[in-house]
Amino acid sequence: MATQLPAFMKAMVLEITNTPLVLKLVPVPVPLPEQVLIKVIACGLCRTDLHIVDEDLKHPKLPLIPGHEIIGIIVRIGERVKNVQNGDYVGVSWLGYTCGKCKYCLRGNENLCSNAEFTGYTIDGGYAEYTLANEQYCFKLTEKYGNSSAAPLLCAGLIGFRSYNMINKKAVNIGIYGFGAAAHIIIQIANYLGKHIFVFTKPGDINAQQFAANLGAFWTGDSSQSPPEKLDAAIIFAPEGSLIPKALKDTDKAGMVICGGIYMTDIPSFTYDILWEERSIHSVANLTRKDGDDFFKILTKISLTTRIISYKLSDANQALNDLRNGNIQGAAVLSIH
Repeated sequence: MATQLPAFMKAMVLEITNTPLVLKLVPVPVPLPEQVLIKVIACGLCRTDLHIVDEDLKHPKLPLIPGHEIIGIIVRIGERVKNVQNGDYVGVSWLGYTCGKCKYCLRGNENLCSNAEFTGYTIDGGYAEYTLANEQYCFKLTEKYGNSSAAPLLCAGLIGFRSYNMINKKAVNIGIYGFGAAAHIIIQIANYLGKHIFVFTKPGDINAQQFAANLGAFWTGDSSQSPPEKLDAAIIFAPEGSLIPKALKDTDKAGMVICGGIYMTDIPSFTYDILWEERSIHSVANLTRKDGDDFFKILTKISLTTRIISYKLSDANQALNDLRNGNIQGAAVLSIH
């Protein structure tokens, strides 16, 4: 017997960029043959959501229900769905669809798909009581993850993990610039793998530095300081282009600087000498489903915790403002069911 579902649901809707979200009653969507309907348990807030609302990322679907760090339970499935069923816990992340036919998909770079769709950007996301997702882009989870604490894993965790995996495996001293949701997850994985993590925060952000120290940072300071040792690699999570030349100066020969964000302010000019000696700059674009599979596999070996601040669905604008103003240590999450 099919689960009796309401006809309408609450959702926070972006109607016009650069304006607050609007709490609305909208119809509960009906899954297409390859889709599932998910009752949202929680949805994390990501800095990418801010970039969409603030129009740093252009041409979102409008009106739009944002959100791409979704934890939920399947309550209805389309007729061609094969790999999940009603009652399964799933996670839904940024990558919502790829074509499987373009040159990027065919060479294993589905994260660069020419025809990709993105959750909470070009398709509706999880700032709602229910959401749709293509079954092929759901991560099947155990009941252990069926709670608000797991929501940040679906983007902050996944993008942090993809960024980390771009670093040479022999790197030991690793710098992290910007200590937010992604950093507080990846530092726990890096510590498990025996790395030394050097954390750079905004000047004066003593609370973030203490948070990083409590999670096992080898050294903490701010972005105006130089580390006590040269770095083998660096990951920049903060959306500040000026951190690229700073990170290059902090890295040793053959050092890698990984830019983990989808948006960054303009990069100032810098002299060639800080790039020379085979240093490199590498950007991270989206993620692949394999990233998710590998990420959740390694989590079975690590006692990883997330620090979250929970908000009601109707308080999404306050949560976004707190994120925008740097008032979040850890991750902000909308707890919905």
